[in-house]
Amino acid sequence: MRLRRLGAVGSGIFSPVTGIHDFFHSTGSVVARDFALFLAIVFWLALAFWVHKDARRRIRDPFLVLVATLLGLVPPYLGPILYLLFRPSETLEDVRARRVELQALEQHLGARSQPTCPVCCVPVEADYLACPVCATTLRQPCARCDAALDPLWQVCPYCTSPVGPSQADLDAALTAETRTIPAVDESISLVSLPESRVADG
Repeated sequence: MRLRRLGAVGSGIFSPVTGIHDFFHSTGSVVARDFALFLAIVFWLALAFWVHKDARRRIRDPFLVLVATLLGLVPPYLGPILYLLFRPSETLEDVRARRVELQALEQHLGARSQPTCPVCCVPVEADYLACPVCATTLRQPCARCDAALDPLWQVCPYCTSPVGPSQADLDAALTAETRTIPAVDESISLVSLPESRVADG
C-alpha cells in the first residue's frame, strides 16, 4: 500500500519530464525538426549560391570567385556576412560603363581642343596657314623656313629665327574702317557744350 502511494507520488513528480520527453519524441515534433533542418540547409546553400553569383558579377579572377564561394559555404551563415564586408563595391558592368563614359568624355574634350577657324568654325590643323573653307588667314609663315607661326611667338621653334612684328598697312586698315562707319550729321556737335543759364528774373 505504501509502495503504491510512493509510486503514485513519484509518477506525479516525473510526469512533466516524461511529458516533455514524449513531446520531443512524438511524430509531429520529429517532422517539424526535420523540416526546420531542411530549411536551414536550403537557406545555407542559397546563401552560398548568392555569394557565387555576386562574386562573378564583381570579381574578374576565377580563383577569387572560387575563394568567395567557399567563404560563403564553410562558415555557415557567417561566410556571406564576411563576404559582404570585403567584396568590391562596384560590379564589372559598372566599371566597364564608367570606362566607356570616360573614353567618350576624353574624345569629346579632344575634339573640342582641336583649333577651329574663327570665321566659319571649321576644324583646322595646327600647321594650317589659312582656312581651307573660307580662306581666312590663320597664321603667318616663317620668313626663313615657311613654318606656320603662332601670333604670340617671338622666335620660330623650327629654325630659331626671330619673329619680327607683323608689317601691317595701317593706312589701308584705317581707310577701310572709315568706309564702314556710317555718315555722321555734321550739324550735331560731338562735344557737349555747356548749357547757357537763364538769369533769374
